[in-house]
Amino acid sequence: MGHFDREALKKLVRERKLKTTEDAEELVKELFGDVIKEMLEAELEEELGYSKHDYRNKETDNSRNGYTKKTINSSHGKIELSIPRDRKGEYEPVVVKKHQRSIASIEDRILSMYARGMTYKDIQAHMEEIYGSALSTESISRITDKIIPIVSEWRNRPLEEVYSIIYMDAVFYKVTESNQIKNKALYIAFGINLEGMKEVLGIWIAESESSKYWLGVLNELKNRGVKGVMFFSIDGLVGMEEAIGAVYPQAKIQRCVVHQIRYSMKFVAWKDRKAFATDLKKVYKADTKEAAQNALQAFEEKWGEKYPFSIKSWKDNWESLTTYFAYPKEIRTLIYTTNPIESLNRQLKKVTKNRGVFPNDMALMKLAYLAINNISKKWKLRLRDWDKILAVLMIEFDWVKSYV
Repeated sequence: MGHFDREALKKLVRERKLKTTEDAEELVKELFGDVIKEMLEAELEEELGYSKHDYRNKETDNSRNGYTKKTINSSHGKIELSIPRDRKGEYEPVVVKKHQRSIASIEDRILSMYARGMTYKDIQAHMEEIYGSALSTESISRITDKIIPIVSEWRNRPLEEVYSIIYMDAVFYKVTESNQIKNKALYIAFGINLEGMKEVLGIWIAESESSKYWLGVLNELKNRGVKGVMFFSIDGLVGMEEAIGAVYPQAKIQRCVVHQIRYSMKFVAWKDRKAFATDLKKVYKADTKEAAQNALQAFEEKWGEKYPFSIKSWKDNWESLTTYFAYPKEIRTLIYTTNPIESLNRQLKKVTKNRGVFPNDMALMKLAYLAINNISKKWKLRLRDWDKILAVLMIEFDWVKSYV
């Protein structure tokens, strides 16, 4: 920033005949609004690529389209702004975002604390310590409720046409509903796009799952623009395979092998675990599907009588557990576990660990959105060796070439 022009300020004070602190505050409020307006004008100018009335340098079919009036809350009180618009509706304000109703620093701090997992009571105590006065939990709740339109907009935003893989998983929480505490799942769709970048596509809250439920979720993704998916990596979600077959029939389904191993080990006595795990590794680490089938047969002959449920779960889900054997090693490491989404889930749990019970679905949804928003800011690099992986994917899935 340049040097502040004190002479201009002195002139302004004399011209406005400022006498009281209230006069000064009113001037600051007015100037603050003018500064925000100029910043918005500069944003639109950069978006369009030409200055106002500078039609000779215009190289776009888009143009300015007047203003929208908007009142926002700030640390200087309520300020009325004129938000510039473009004719094609492509301009997304950054200084004052759509649906944003406050730019007050205190509100930003409250949302930041909430996003890090602090409870309303924690925030209340923290605010009292910093500012010497406490906000009521109702006031804090109203502040966090201001992001509800933003959450809705994010959950309905357009998505890319193709994803190389979509991981589906769930994290379970206790939520109050109709004066009862219920166990509910926060379902997460986590994708890797054709650029090798990670993205959370959506979050949903439900008490139970079925093929009908998943059909609705997948159709929602399709309606938001997802035309094709190469792989779905899932963890035994009830009805999911049937729904994928109906909405994305060209997609390959891979059940998470790591989850399957954990499930198998649940039935095994401690004294047998090491030997059991060593023999099981010969199944999922085999070089080919045929070798894996032979290893499973040997595994069943040795352990089947003692641990029939462990063997049965492998046999019942064999086809979706062994999809990865049809692909090169570069692809196998991408699809046969849900590790990428599990990493996200672990970070989510760190944020939500202080929450015993959420008062309602929206309280969970708000915190999940804010936490995911913070976590995803760190996803700036694409997956390692992505060029090599994409080259293999384009051979395996010929239909993808038209989207690259």
